[in-house]
Amino acid sequence: MRLPDPALVVLVGASGAGKSTWAAARYRAEEVVSSDALRGVLGSGPHDLDASGDAFAVLETVVAARLRRGLTTVVDTLGLDATRRIAWLDAARAGGLPAVAVLLDTPDAECRRRNGARDRPVPAPVLAGQLRSVRDVRAVLDAEGWDLVVRVGAEDTAATPPAAAAAAEPREDRTSSLGLRSVLQVSRFPWDEDPLAWLTDVARAADEAGFAGLALMDHLIQVPQVGRAWDPIPEPWVALGAIAAAGTGLELGTLCTPVTFRPAGVTAKAAATLSALNGGRAFVGIGAGWFEREHAAYGIPFPPARERLDELERAVVTMKALWAAGTKAYDDHGVALPETTSYPRPAGPIPVVVGGSGERRTLRIAARHGDACNLRTTDETELARLVGVLHAHCEDVGRDRSEVAVTVLDLPVVGADRDDVWARVERLRGRTPAATYAARTHAATVDGHRDRWARLAGLGVSTIFIATPDLGSPDDVLALRGLNA
Repeated sequence: MRLPDPALVVLVGASGAGKSTWAAARYRAEEVVSSDALRGVLGSGPHDLDASGDAFAVLETVVAARLRRGLTTVVDTLGLDATRRIAWLDAARAGGLPAVAVLLDTPDAECRRRNGARDRPVPAPVLAGQLRSVRDVRAVLDAEGWDLVVRVGAEDTAATPPAAAAAAEPREDRTSSLGLRSVLQVSRFPWDEDPLAWLTDVARAADEAGFAGLALMDHLIQVPQVGRAWDPIPEPWVALGAIAAAGTGLELGTLCTPVTFRPAGVTAKAAATLSALNGGRAFVGIGAGWFEREHAAYGIPFPPARERLDELERAVVTMKALWAAGTKAYDDHGVALPETTSYPRPAGPIPVVVGGSGERRTLRIAARHGDACNLRTTDETELARLVGVLHAHCEDVGRDRSEVAVTVLDLPVVGADRDDVWARVERLRGRTPAATYAARTHAATVDGHRDRWARLAGLGVSTIFIATPDLGSPDDVLALRGLNA
């Protein structure tokens, strides 16, 4: 069972039950607040009972401070004092964190055996009292109001957490065991002196790591959510053409091309050419555009939102008309073309991913004309609601919901283990509180993200575009391969 994170986790068990071992196998040292460890800091050692009063005073201060900051806090004490348990539970509620009680339900004989093997065993009468208290506490934990009560047996108190999922060999359809396809979105370009080598090396790493595709942002100036205005950001269709020459099995495309940048026919021509170059593995992510600064800087008109959305609908219709067989005239859905002469033809279908979450227009455009809709959230409650809106539009326009795939853009922090995760959070968070940044980026190990992705798949998501905030090299891409297992 995976526990909520961040959360308050209170360990409950007698001496020798394996509390510290269980916590050390699952949490960073900084997340565990131990009364024994504090006795070692404030007294002559972890068994200096004279230091207990000071140790618990410091423990309460540390626990309260961490919960106020929304940080995972594991309280490693006997956990048998009901008054203290309820106080910690109330503090978690005040901090908006779930509260978990973990009962180390180790048999009495095993606790005695482990205790006897210690350099400084707990006196037998004291341990006997603890074991009686554990028997009593089993009956009251469920009634105390914990969000989750977990019972851990002796066989689990020395267990290590599940290993990261093994890397998957790239497959033809690149669908993971979760039923998901993942596309690496590259939004930062720290390529130093050799842009072409960096791009192709990243693409080859994505191919080796089992990604289904690679997407590039389409912006003229780097967006502030990603980097500085003077950071390099290439024209995507030129860059994708170069990547196609690397000979990978990746699908290639944009996420997202604003309709304001180019006439729809020009985007259709670029995508068809890319499809011809890479064997029919091209897609187009397209949206209404939003970054007014880059339009002004490049002398490109930036009309009101309503006009941009009108153009978005016309653009999807225009591209599909130009990719269709033949050269006949087209006149439908507000688009009139005297001919549809567009060669080379795509080497395969070109999916159109409509980007955005506007409920009235964008999702309706996706429902009527798109092959997929990329939603700008991975919040599960909001995502479920938006998927419902999309499906309602599909029903309204007479289209089967299965014809419009649901995709999401995920911006996660991914670490090799908990220490690495939090080191990345500290490096990336800037002035944002650590807990806030970790929650915003779903900071976790590969296993943690796969658990979350499984829930997204359950909501109907078929493809995840993943853009990590610290991707800098092909090795960073290879480190993500477990996501695709």
